[in-house]
Amino acid sequence: MRLQETVIEEIRKSLDIVEIIGEYVQLRKQGKNYMGLCPFHSERTPSFSVSPDKQLYHCFGCGAGGNLFTFIMEIEGLSFSEAAQLLADKAKIDLGVSPVSESARQSEDRTRKQLVEGMNLLTKFYHYLLVTAKFGGPGMNYLETRGFDSEMIERFQIGYAVNSWDTATSLIQRRLEDPGVMEKTGIIARRGFDNKYFDRFRNRIIFPIFNHRGQTVAFAGRTLSDEKPKYLNTPESSIFHKGSILYGYHLARPSIRKSNQVVLLEGYADVIRAHQAGITNSVASMGTSLTETQAAALARAAETIIICYDSDTAGIEASFRAAGMFQDSDKIVKIAKMPEGLDPDDYIRKFGSERFKSDVIGASQTLMTFKMDYFRRKRNLSDEGDRLLYIEEVLREISALKRAVERDHYLRLLSEEFSISLDALKRQERQMYKEAQKRKERSEKRLFVPEKRNQIPPAFEMAERRLLARMMRSREITEHVQETLGGSFTFELHQALAAYLYAYYEEGNSPDEGRFIQRLEDPVLQQKAVELSMIPMSEQPEEREIEDCIHQVIKHSKAAMITDKEEERKKAEQSGHYERAAQLVSEIIGIKKQLDIRGHEHE
Repeated sequence: MRLQETVIEEIRKSLDIVEIIGEYVQLRKQGKNYMGLCPFHSERTPSFSVSPDKQLYHCFGCGAGGNLFTFIMEIEGLSFSEAAQLLADKAKIDLGVSPVSESARQSEDRTRKQLVEGMNLLTKFYHYLLVTAKFGGPGMNYLETRGFDSEMIERFQIGYAVNSWDTATSLIQRRLEDPGVMEKTGIIARRGFDNKYFDRFRNRIIFPIFNHRGQTVAFAGRTLSDEKPKYLNTPESSIFHKGSILYGYHLARPSIRKSNQVVLLEGYADVIRAHQAGITNSVASMGTSLTETQAAALARAAETIIICYDSDTAGIEASFRAAGMFQDSDKIVKIAKMPEGLDPDDYIRKFGSERFKSDVIGASQTLMTFKMDYFRRKRNLSDEGDRLLYIEEVLREISALKRAVERDHYLRLLSEEFSISLDALKRQERQMYKEAQKRKERSEKRLFVPEKRNQIPPAFEMAERRLLARMMRSREITEHVQETLGGSFTFELHQALAAYLYAYYEEGNSPDEGRFIQRLEDPVLQQKAVELSMIPMSEQPEEREIEDCIHQVIKHSKAAMITDKEEERKKAEQSGHYERAAQLVSEIIGIKKQLDIRGHEHE
């Protein structure tokens, strides 16, 4: 059953696209619109524009564009019905229909929905078992020993799996339409000897893993006994991709937006402890291998990224790798140093939250200072050879810094520490910079593939684009274009959009770019319409603007007709069909006369 257009329109008008996209992308007001880094491709300079007036977004870099529904579909990987349900929930609007049908696509939607419902059910169930004295004693004792308070247990919905083989299995079989679907999440499994389901999580503290919408997509279970493994995690599934999840992000998002800063930690316990300590803008990469997807999400969310991994060798190496992922961005990256042998959870328990805030997070190093310490660890600076290698490594990093003030600062530090002439260091740094630029140029030449450069479109194409943009804003202009041009647009996409606009206004609709675009089912057409809608132009067309555009389109159309008929005439003469050739000459003269007449009228 198709979702009613009136309901979709109500959802669209009830929500603010800036607020919704702002949950995923850091936006800054620029004139009438908001700009940010595009979430659909990698870029350093913001080219992603969001229009609150039109309730549309468009990336001038990759061409992505659309409205609230298309954004949620793209960023979340959802079907239209799922995106509509998500937005309806935000707007507190009842869709009134079930988004389930018999199609293969919606069958997948149904399975996905059952998985999410099943995970939500189990989150509540495990949490209930933990906080109920009759069942949760062992789990609560462990958490209290670790110093986790009831507020954090509630905030992160921490739970407990009792030491039983069928507690979760029985609940799933009673409450879910298809219990077998939960096998895909790794919560339950089948026994080999009788093919019956059993609980995989037993006598474990349960940490629900949420996506950035706050839906449970996976679980991590920490054993309370000597059982191996210490942590048992649910595998990846259709709703859980470890490399795209930041633990705690759905809870940290408001603080991140407010402070414009995010603290990146390593594990679940670190995040929970940090939130308990008041550092509510902290998230975890769920291990030390930060992925490109996670890094991109962090870069979109905040200006400043503070990496606070463990102080062991693995943690330092991971910090170095993670920091490198932000090297080409304009973000401020800092590294918070932990004392040897402590992780954030240990430190806060031992020294308290205030010291963690001031002595660890507050004393974070700049990325360059961290790199200098990192290279220093690998060298014996009392050895002359190692000392020179260290200076060379640091100079290479300094040469890559964008700001002259930064370069000067660190060159002076090197000069003072090793009693080397500042001029000598500057000459060496400049030489390294030039060499790096030459290598970059050689690399770009090898990788260069000739491609069509971004040229200014021809006049007739610009005219068609402006006409369609104006038509989306005005019934009168559309009716005038329909009378004079009809379907005589050069490009098929433009022809299709014009036809849809003619139909849209004939149905009695008022000008509304957002509503018109919502009605376009073809994503290519929708994207093109958004692109045209975002063309900067005055509220009202300038004098003769519409007639000038129409003239350009007709002129090109007639010129193309003349070219085609000239080709046909030549072929006719070569084949000896002189009568047909003469007829074509007459037709060409007639078209040229029409062009001359229109040209005089236009003047």
